[in-house]
Amino acid sequence: MTTSTLPPSALGRPLDFSFPSNRYVVVGAVVSAVAAWLSGHRPASALGVGAAAFLGWATARELDPDDPDAAGAALPVAAFVALVGGTPNPVAGFSVLSGLRVLAATVGQAPTALDVAALAGQAGLSALTGERVAALLPGAALGVSSGRADAFRSTPGEAGVVAAPGLLPRVRRSQGRSVAADLLVLAALGVPGVLSGPDAVRSKCDRAPALVPTERVRLARLLAVGTLGAGLVAQETRSLAPLASAVLAVGLRKITRR
Repeated sequence: MTTSTLPPSALGRPLDFSFPSNRYVVVGAVVSAVAAWLSGHRPASALGVGAAAFLGWATARELDPDDPDAAGAALPVAAFVALVGGTPNPVAGFSVLSGLRVLAATVGQAPTALDVAALAGQAGLSALTGERVAALLPGAALGVSSGRADAFRSTPGEAGVVAAPGLLPRVRRSQGRSVAADLLVLAALGVPGVLSGPDAVRSKCDRAPALVPTERVRLARLLAVGTLGAGLVAQETRSLAPLASAVLAVGLRKITRR
């Protein structure tokens, strides 16, 4: 991911295909979808497997901006769990991704009014479709961000605007859980101490001449782990499988780099 001339936004991270990892995710998502289709999944379900692969990769990029290999490892794990355990709710996956992106400040931009509206919309749709844990993450992310004294912080009012739709009553049942997703979440929860380590982030923000804030990445990792724990209790692990794949891949990569 890299800089762009798009309007200011804390959510937009365009893919620059001069980077191998960005080419990898497109190929990996397409291959995952085709493999699911060839294995007997219906087209919509096959696309869901491809979306899960992408979400696993993209979420790992927020949790460890320095290591594209962690994202590369998360992609096939997310795809496999979606293939055998059922596809996640894509809106919930993007709600999680967006919340962590704003908290980690990888773009290098404070959230705009349109960003807040987009986060609120994702939270509301996640809540309406029964994914309560994913729906609450964006509001929690902005709440944590509002406590940071830096150029990327949000306000308590913005956090409230995003949190409120996450409390909407569901109109559809959650995707629920699967054995594969439960096992993946449990595995990911085995590395929270590693994820909270004080390693310095060396990557630059996409749209600001500054390094991605190390403390914000640490907080995003802790929020990710807390979200997985809540999802396990609420039995909403299926739609959190991409997040779990990212947490597990980032944690294991940190262990191997020691």
